[in-house]
Amino acid sequence: MFKKLLLSVLAISAFGLTACQNSEQKPADATANSATGKTPSVFRVGTEGAYKPFNYKNEKGELVGFDVDIANALCEDMKVKCEIVAQDWEGSIPSLNANKFDALISAMSITPERQTQVDFTEPYFTNSLVFVAKKDSPFDPSRPEQINGHTVSAQRSTISSQWLEKTYPDAEDKLYDTLDNAFLDLGAGRVEAMIADKAPALVWLNSPEGANFSVKGQEIDIHDKLAIAVRKNDIWLAKVNTSLSNIRQNGTYDKIMAKHFGQASINSVTASTTASTVTASASVTASVSQ
Repeated sequence: MFKKLLLSVLAISAFGLTACQNSEQKPADATANSATGKTPSVFRVGTEGAYKPFNYKNEKGELVGFDVDIANALCEDMKVKCEIVAQDWEGSIPSLNANKFDALISAMSITPERQTQVDFTEPYFTNSLVFVAKKDSPFDPSRPEQINGHTVSAQRSTISSQWLEKTYPDAEDKLYDTLDNAFLDLGAGRVEAMIADKAPALVWLNSPEGANFSVKGQEIDIHDKLAIAVRKNDIWLAKVNTSLSNIRQNGTYDKIMAKHFGQASINSVTASTTASTVTASASVTASVSQ
């Protein structure tokens, strides 16, 4: 009898221990959210924090920028608390899918490869690329032999680096983990030219470090759209899309654009693109938020 009782107690204990372990180890994932249809009270956002003017840290170490303001505006519209954390660029999508946060608002381009891993909202920005080199440099990106004959830098795992590697496979490209490090080597003369997204490039050119540099050649339209990434089949997709539409209609989006890119950026938006995409200003000046 004692043995039977002991075995019963052990079995119940083991069952209870297993149940506790499963409860602790199972994260609150997209499936649970979709099943209940309930929106959590907190919206957790990942952003790189090193991609000025979209997302970066100010002198106080606070995350600021266009993406951060967009995130806060979305949270206000969805009536949820915003938690925004910095996340290394290359680990962004794996961290999102590991449930570290609910969305990536990090100047992320929509690509076929990324669409196999995450869902994207409607675009919230249209991006183009530019080459940057010293003002007195003879570097001319309209001549392919010059690109192949120069050391060109870019940030690793970005649209810029992918375009460079695909279009000019013979170029001596030098890739960096962050955009800041790429600009640092350009300013120090360790590379001859750089390719980058237009908005961050123009911000750097208006800084003391970029004073002796300029855009070379024409901007490159690669039909690049930036959007917010969420996990596959997550309920946040529809909610964020609704709030994106709301902040466009109530004028909040325009205010954020003007703050970071100047009033000209709003004037350049046409009626046909307002509902889904916004075109960056052709001449972001010193009025860009620092």
